[in-house]
Amino acid sequence: MPLTKDFKDTIKARAERDPEFRVGLFREAMEALFSDDLETGKVLLRDYVNATVGFETLAEDMQKDPKSLMRMLSAKGNPRADNLLAMVARLKQREGVSLSLTHKNGLHA
Repeated sequence: MPLTKDFKDTIKARAERDPEFRVGLFREAMEALFSDDLETGKVLLRDYVNATVGFETLAEDMQKDPKSLMRMLSAKGNPRADNLLAMVARLKQREGVSLSLTHKNGLHA
C-alpha cells in the first residue's frame, strides 16, 4: 500500500527533528536486508532516503542518476549488490553511524 503524502510529510518532519527516529529508520532497513527480506528493506530504505537526504542529493554524492537510484528501491527494482552496498555506505557515512552484527549468543562482528 503506497504511503500518503501526509504520512510521508509526517515521517520527514519527525526524521528532521529526531535523530534517534532517523537512525531507527535506517537500522530497520538494514535489519530487513540482512534478514533476506529485500522487498521490505528496499521500501524502508526508500522511506529513509525520502525522509532524510533525498534522491537528488544522494545521486550527486554517488555520481549516479537519481532516477536510477529510485528504480533500484522501487517494488520492481532489482539492485545489484555493488550499487546497493555503495548506497548503504554513503547513507551510513552521511548519518555518521556504523553497522555491527550480533550473534544470537551475544558475540559481535
